[in-house]
Amino acid sequence: MTKTLLLASAATALLAGAASAADLPRRAAPPPVFTPVPVFTWTGFYAGFNAGYAFDASSNNTNSFAVPGGPGGFTGGGPGTTAFFSQRNQEGFTGGGQIGYNVQFTPGSGVVVGIEADAQYLDFGRNRNNGFAAGLSPAYYVTDPRGLSSLDFFGTVRGRIGYAFDRVLVYGTGGFAYGSGSADRSFGGFAGNDSFRTGYAVGGGIEYALPTDSFLNFFRSSAVTLKVEGLYVNLDRNTRNQGALVINAASNVPAYYSPVGRRDDEFAVVRAGLNYKFGSY
Repeated sequence: MTKTLLLASAATALLAGAASAADLPRRAAPPPVFTPVPVFTWTGFYAGFNAGYAFDASSNNTNSFAVPGGPGGFTGGGPGTTAFFSQRNQEGFTGGGQIGYNVQFTPGSGVVVGIEADAQYLDFGRNRNNGFAAGLSPAYYVTDPRGLSSLDFFGTVRGRIGYAFDRVLVYGTGGFAYGSGSADRSFGGFAGNDSFRTGYAVGGGIEYALPTDSFLNFFRSSAVTLKVEGLYVNLDRNTRNQGALVINAASNVPAYYSPVGRRDDEFAVVRAGLNYKFGSY
């Protein structure tokens, strides 16, 4: 009997303890850790390369001028010697590199401003815009130095302003431009040519920040961007030694030049580029 009472008392105590434990408040689970998704920003330095196509954007006309020959004039031609020449359109490959810096005022989508500088190789062909002259001595030939064939390279320093739709940036650009070429492609080898010229460039483009899983994103980061851009470049040739030249074939030095019309170098560029932006976000 006593043993039975002890067992009953122990069972009652265990049941009471279990009920008391069930009434105790449970320990709250820790809140989940929130990891914010990084927001892409265009702010930062970048550098890259580009390649594209350039073509003459000027109006080219066939022109002629009279060379004053005979006594008191140019001795390589008789009275009434006339030279003819034509401005031929030129086009070719262009490629180079660029560096720049952007500032985005609102991460995600918003206004982006920046500055960019580039340097470009330019291949407009190596033939001068030659002409011919009726009545000109065989010891001379005519060339027109105003053609774009004298350009070997050009570069720009431009401002950029645009609007970003997350990873897509649409922008306009404009600023300073410069260019130069070799002497033998400008004035028949005349060392006194004005080959270096300055001017301006304007244009626009669209740029896209590649996803990390893109096969073109070889850095596997959000810092690789792809752009397509168009530029109009106008380089002032100045007024020095403008016009078609009559060149002494033996010395390769101009014997006469005619200011038949001052013309700036105008050409358009369409190119694609790849940039690496330092700092992923």
